[in-house]
Amino acid sequence: MMDALHAFSVFGVELEYMIVDRESLSILPVADELLHRLSGTQASEIRHGTLAWSNELALHLLELKNVTPTREVESLPAAFQNEIQQINHLLESMNGMLMPTGMHPWMNPAAETRLWPHKDADIYLAYDRIFNCKQHGWANLQSMHLNLPFADDYEFERLHAAVRLLLPILPALAASSPISEGNNTGFMNFRMENYRTHQIRVPSTIGRVIPETVTSRAGYEAEILSPMYRDIAVLDEKGILQHEWLNVRGAVPRFDRNAIEIRVIDTQECPQANLAIAAVTIDAVRALYDETYAPLAEQQAMSTDELATIMHACICDAEQAIIENAEYLRLLGLPAGRCEGRDLWRHLIGAAMRSQPEQRGMRQNELRIILEHGPLARRILRALGSDFSRGQLRSVYRELCDCLEEGRMFQG
Repeated sequence: MMDALHAFSVFGVELEYMIVDRESLSILPVADELLHRLSGTQASEIRHGTLAWSNELALHLLELKNVTPTREVESLPAAFQNEIQQINHLLESMNGMLMPTGMHPWMNPAAETRLWPHKDADIYLAYDRIFNCKQHGWANLQSMHLNLPFADDYEFERLHAAVRLLLPILPALAASSPISEGNNTGFMNFRMENYRTHQIRVPSTIGRVIPETVTSRAGYEAEILSPMYRDIAVLDEKGILQHEWLNVRGAVPRFDRNAIEIRVIDTQECPQANLAIAAVTIDAVRALYDETYAPLAEQQAMSTDELATIMHACICDAEQAIIENAEYLRLLGLPAGRCEGRDLWRHLIGAAMRSQPEQRGMRQNELRIILEHGPLARRILRALGSDFSRGQLRSVYRELCDCLEEGRMFQG
């Protein structure tokens, strides 16, 4: 048996992208054909170099991940970039390409969704029967999952509390989904606005998205997982969905691999941007884990409802969200009664840079663009102006596809 991986010793990253037609940029449901061309078999996951490619629920989605957790997040952007270029090369013969961001800007999921029909299709069919997967929040969403390990209950309790506290403001940094079905949604992070309710038919599976305070694995299984399994059993008589991955809170413990998986970060325009966000998320979580700003008990005492209110403000307005909860700001080390989301992130990033001066040169360009010009959602809206025609959307999102292929930031 492998030794337990301690908190912050390694990290795992999963990035989701949509496959689109190279000319029209409409979705192209060929993930199974792509994986078949690479492996020569009908595979749902294949290892390719240091990364793996795998399917998702819908046929136009593809996930890339580092199979072996890495000690240095900074080593991952080049690896992901290389895989993206290889995937695009394969897709070219299928007249396809990868598109970034958290949502496709004009996909109609009710009409266009095609579910994965191969291995584990029974799982996707069960989800569809119970929750209706042909809608936003299911078939039109792309995110980064960041996995942080824990070795035992001591590390789990501290890590869970730290992640729970940081979760509400991640959309302020990472929102990239302001457009849906060709319109400005009014939300900077419309992916998360849909995500908040996509499994609400069984409320115990999602809660308020912000996880409840739990202090041990046994406590989590008793207070979160067991009620969830009981509630889904009424709709899932065969027990197909009775696994811990049914839990879709914004951060979920995966006890099968002893890691907490953060799920609220939108896919960005290039891996460099996603990994910069991952790195500063890790820095901020670690500061909270180390009780730099407030003791564990005070972190755990912050109510789930208050955290959910802050998160919804950031889902709506991203970096311009007004945070007026002075106790929350104190717990993150900012002695103020009110601030915008971007000010809180400047504080957290600045604190990390001061404590780790060797990291100052890394991620600097990506974070500078995000902090000075707003998250990707803000830059997308700025580029679109007041024109949400299909032609203008296609022009802006083609530039985003080029950013993904070339590994560069979108200026907007």
